[in-house]
Amino acid sequence: MAGKTVVLNGDKINFDGKMDYTCLSEQVTVYGCSQQEEILERVQDQEIVITKELPLPASLLSRFPPSVKLICEAGTGYNNIHLPTAAAKGITVCNVPAYSTQRVAHTAIMLLLNLSSSMGRQLAMLNRGDQSNFTGGLQVEHREVNGKTLGVIGAGTIGKEVIKIALVLGMEVLVYTRTPGPEQRHVRYTTLEQVLTQSDYLSLHCPLTDETRHIINYNALKKMKPSAFLINTARGPLVDQKALEQALLEGRLAGAGLDVQEQEPLPEDSLLYRLDNVILTPHMGWKGLETRMRLMKMLKENIMAYLLGAPIHVVSEE
Repeated sequence: MAGKTVVLNGDKINFDGKMDYTCLSEQVTVYGCSQQEEILERVQDQEIVITKELPLPASLLSRFPPSVKLICEAGTGYNNIHLPTAAAKGITVCNVPAYSTQRVAHTAIMLLLNLSSSMGRQLAMLNRGDQSNFTGGLQVEHREVNGKTLGVIGAGTIGKEVIKIALVLGMEVLVYTRTPGPEQRHVRYTTLEQVLTQSDYLSLHCPLTDETRHIINYNALKKMKPSAFLINTARGPLVDQKALEQALLEGRLAGAGLDVQEQEPLPEDSLLYRLDNVILTPHMGWKGLETRMRLMKMLKENIMAYLLGAPIHVVSEE
């Protein structure tokens, strides 16, 4: 398999040394990470560029050498790549869809179940030597999820998987999406307003675009029930983080489970680290070993398809 290939930030996927990039190409160069000022030099004479959530803005892409013909985003979201500039330079851009569907959906449900049982607070109590949940009756909220309403914003492959699991848990589901599916028992497609106002749990599964950035903002949070929980396993900037912090501090929202944050990693002094009604995980939905192995396999398939003249999973500006 020909095609000079460069991986610009391989440590993002191979953080534990268990991935083998040599399977992608006969000629592959791997950099653990690349600063913006290093990228142009590193893509010289390369045909295929592989990135993982690495910003490639117009100002940078416009200076890419003619040798670059394919950019593979090693993931589902590609908002980090300026697609119009890539198209203008004749660079094909592809992504890897659906490689982490189940793992991300399971992360969303994990956060939902942990929030419903105040698991973060329970573990914090034990960590400080407080066993009163065992000796004096349960000191924290512990709610059933069956019969509760899950709101889902975005019903792509991950959103659909979350809905499937929620139905098994006995939940009612409200969905807001650009492309409503057929009605089914316990699942109703409706407006954003109704999803916000009626949900006991709200889970985000839409892509990050100009339209969805801060879709959960101060006004959206005002519409949610004070007893509701927000779950985000999609993209951090879907949520206005300052507005969320304010809502949590003022008791206008029961809690949040965030596998993604508006700034990753969060600053060490972030308030979110200190709120006891927030569960934070380090964008781990896609990081399982099996998930990353699947990602590598699909990256190889993308490259092979391109080299055979029939690229797959090509993305374009909508």
